[in-house]
Amino acid sequence: MADEIKFSEDELKSLQELQNSYQEKQLQFGQLKVQNVLLSQQLSALEAREVELEEEYGEVQKSEQKLVEDLNKKYGPGSLDPATGVFTPQPAEPAVADVPDMAKAPAADAEA
Repeated sequence: MADEIKFSEDELKSLQELQNSYQEKQLQFGQLKVQNVLLSQQLSALEAREVELEEEYGEVQKSEQKLVEDLNKKYGPGSLDPATGVFTPQPAEPAVADVPDMAKAPAADAEA
């Protein structure tokens, strides 16, 4: 059997420091993984909230369309100044029968 060799205090200290460094890195890896999991959960929650907000935004748009339709039925087409509440009706376009057809109108200089 070979003779036993006892490490020096400095060598034992170096080995202990190395072991402590490995344990510290393992702990840091664990902490990093936990942070990663928490961030992933936050991201999932944000994405879910984004989907909810998109749906709510669509509902607001539907409400706006319904209100515009109702107001157009009541007041006709026009524009509203939301700051003053003043509604300006759109000028009525002349009916097709009211517009003279230039092709059928007699030419003023056709007889000259």
